[in-house]
Amino acid sequence: MKSIKTSTFIFSLTTVCLLTACGDEENGQTEPEGEADDEVLEVAVIPAQSIGEMEQGLDRLGEILEEETGQEVEVEHYPSYNAVVEAINQSHIDLAYLGPLTYLIAHEESGAEAILTQNIDGDPYYHSYIMTHVDNPWESLDDLIEDREEVDFAFASISSTSGSLIPGTELRDRGVFESENDHQFASVQYTDSHDVSAQQIESQNVDAGAVDSAIFNELVNAGEVDEDNFRIIWESEELYQYPWVVPHDMEEEQIEELQEIFTSIEDEEVLSIFGGASSFVEADDSQYEDVLEAARDFDMLDMDVVED
Repeated sequence: MKSIKTSTFIFSLTTVCLLTACGDEENGQTEPEGEADDEVLEVAVIPAQSIGEMEQGLDRLGEILEEETGQEVEVEHYPSYNAVVEAINQSHIDLAYLGPLTYLIAHEESGAEAILTQNIDGDPYYHSYIMTHVDNPWESLDDLIEDREEVDFAFASISSTSGSLIPGTELRDRGVFESENDHQFASVQYTDSHDVSAQQIESQNVDAGAVDSAIFNELVNAGEVDEDNFRIIWESEELYQYPWVVPHDMEEEQIEELQEIFTSIEDEEVLSIFGGASSFVEADDSQYEDVLEAARDFDMLDMDVVED
């Protein structure tokens, strides 16, 4: 199946391109003020894999949208979550593919709305795992916490829903974690990506870590890690997949049109680049309320926490 969500593009990009009215001074380009061009449907995607691997599928997505809407369509790769949040807040773009936490920041700041997500293996959700190496003695998270002073723990990016926010909330509720510098473990680190966290666990460079279940399955299926080397000691409740998000001022008629177009897509070339999706399905803000509550509790609804 599915292509790996590499650290190059998930929560660990080092090229920051903040979208502001001043534009890109380094390139001499200026971002126009005001809303997106009504004649052009502007779509922003934070790549879930290398641009080269996604390019053909995104080109095909653009073709489908043009055929169905009759509009010119521009599908652009955005190099940072900050850039997309700013763009969606200012209605500079019409549709964006975001991580749940990043979408919620935009939702809180401007009222941006989730309208779609994707089914993967028939379901629109995934889980956060806390995992350890199979050679370690811990059979449960309770066992791990008993030995916490001996445990080196790894999160993914601090802005990751399943790699930081949700498992961090669980560990805080159990009284052993507040932040990278305030915890009861031997050490805590942020690896900036789920695949690196999984590899660190497998190589026993850390004792345990938090990993996105969908990405872990991708890694296993691609032969990047051996499933037999891991033990899942905690699993979160269901988390809805990455949402497709529109700005607060999009007309309901256009939202319904986009939902109808996406839910009709059967093109494997398009579906495969979004986590190996089997289909697109309608979504709404209510499906992300649990993550919103956790983000508020952890004071994460600030664009400053969206790191690249």
